[in-house]
Amino acid sequence: MASTLTLANADATSRPTRAATDPNGPTGRLATWLANTTLDDIPPSVRERAKHLLLDGVACALVGAQLPVSRKGVEGVTALDDAGSAVLIGWGGRTTSAPSAAMLNSSFIQGFELDDYHPLAPLHSNSLVMPAMFAAAPHVDRVSGARFLLGAILGYETGPRVGQALGGLEMLSRGWHSGVVFGTLSAAASAGTLYRLDAAGFEDALGMAATQSCGLMSAQFESMVKRMQHGFASRNGVTAAALAASGYVGIKRVLEREYGGWLSTFGEGHHPDSIQIYAGLGAVWETNRIAVKAYAAMGLLHAAIDAALHLRFEDKVRADQIERIEIDMPEAAYGHGGWQAVRPLEPIGAQMNVAYAVAVALLDGEVLIDQFSEKRINGDDVWNLIDRTKTHHEKAYDQLPVEDRLTTRVRLTLKDGNTRDKVVAHPRGTGDRLLTNADIVAKYRSLTRSVISTDRQAAIEKAVLSLDALDDISELTVLLTPTVRSALD
Repeated sequence: MASTLTLANADATSRPTRAATDPNGPTGRLATWLANTTLDDIPPSVRERAKHLLLDGVACALVGAQLPVSRKGVEGVTALDDAGSAVLIGWGGRTTSAPSAAMLNSSFIQGFELDDYHPLAPLHSNSLVMPAMFAAAPHVDRVSGARFLLGAILGYETGPRVGQALGGLEMLSRGWHSGVVFGTLSAAASAGTLYRLDAAGFEDALGMAATQSCGLMSAQFESMVKRMQHGFASRNGVTAAALAASGYVGIKRVLEREYGGWLSTFGEGHHPDSIQIYAGLGAVWETNRIAVKAYAAMGLLHAAIDAALHLRFEDKVRADQIERIEIDMPEAAYGHGGWQAVRPLEPIGAQMNVAYAVAVALLDGEVLIDQFSEKRINGDDVWNLIDRTKTHHEKAYDQLPVEDRLTTRVRLTLKDGNTRDKVVAHPRGTGDRLLTNADIVAKYRSLTRSVISTDRQAAIEKAVLSLDALDDISELTVLLTPTVRSALD
C-alpha cells in the first residue's frame, strides 16, 4: 500500500498541472486556491497561531489516547484491522492501517471534549486535519514540518468556509453532527496538500470527500461514537486525497451542482450560500477564528459556563442560596445542549448538557476533567441544582448578528427572593476573548503533565512551535507515539 501511494504521488507531481473543471465556480475557486497557496502567502501571525492550534490538538490527543473509551475503540478497530504500519498517538508500537489510524487518532483528540471548535461553523478542526496528515505522511515523499503546517492551515480554512455556506450553526439545529459533514472536505484539503495535488486533483479529492459526509447528532447522548465521528470524516478525507493522487476521478463541481451536489443536498430547503466558500479567500483567515476551549464541554455551552462562573465568583452566589436556575439559549445551543438530563448520565451526555455544566460551574468553580468523573456526575449536590434548572429557547438571540449567536443568559432566583443574572455573548475562547498563544501553551502544559514526562513534554512543545523548521514530520511523530499514562488514573 505504501509504495503504491508513494508512486501515485510521484505521478501526480510529474504530470502537467491541471486546472479545475470550472475555475470560477465555488469548487473550482477553492480547489485552485488550495493548489496554489504556499506558506509564504500566509501571514506570519496566522502561521504562528496555527502552530499553537496544533499544540492544543497534540495536548488533547495525548490526554485522550488512553481514556477507557479510546481503549475500547483501539481494541475494536485493531481486532478488525490489524495490518499496516500506521502508528497511534500514545500507544507505543501498536499499528494499524492508515485509514484506521486516522479514525482512532481523531477519536483521541475528541476524547475529552477539550479540543478546538469553530463558533460559526461548528467543527473540531484538529481532529480532522492532524490525523489525516499523520496517516498520509508515510505514504508520500518526505513531508517537512513546513509542508505539514501548510496542510493544517489549508484544512483550517476549508472546513469553516464550506460549513458557513451550509448555514453553520443551523446544521446542528437540524440534527446533523455538523463537523462530520463539513470535516471530510477539511481533511481532504490537508491530506491533499501533502500529496501535492493540483487544482484538478483537489477538485477530485473534494468531490470524493463530499460524498462521504455524514454524522447524526443523536450520538451526543449515551453513545461512545460521538468521540469517533470526526474520525470517520478524517478517514474519509485522507482516503479521498489518496484516491485523487492516484488519478481516481471524483465528483466534479461537487459543491455547486444542482442535482446531488453537496450544498443542494445537505442544504435542501435552507438556502445555502456558496459565496461563503470563497469570499475573502486568502485575505480573511478562518484560522484566527478557531476557538481553543477553556472548558471540557461542548462549545455551545461555554457562554452559559462563563455566566455561571461570573455569578459564582463576581456576584459571590453560593449553591446553597439558589432556589431556581433559568437558562435562555439560542436555537443551536438549546437544541444541542438544552435537553432534560436524567440519571444515569454518561460523561459524553454530561459534556453536552447545559444544566449539568452550569451546576458544576456553580458548585466547583471549574469545568474540566475532574467534573466529568463518574463520581462527580452522580453527586447529589449536582442533581439538586439540575432539578432546579429550566432551559428556554430565546428566539430573539437567533436574530442577532451571526458573531453574537452564542449569546446565553443565566438567571438565578435565590431562596430569599432576590435574583442575579448574567448574559454572555462571546464566551472565553471566542471573538475578542480568544485564548492567547501563551494561554494555549499553559493549557498544553497543564493537560499533559500527568500523562507524559517533563522532558518529553518540553520536546514536543519545542517541535510543534518550531514546526516550520523541522526537516521531516517524523521528528514529531516519534515523540508522539510512545505510550502515555491514563489521564484518569
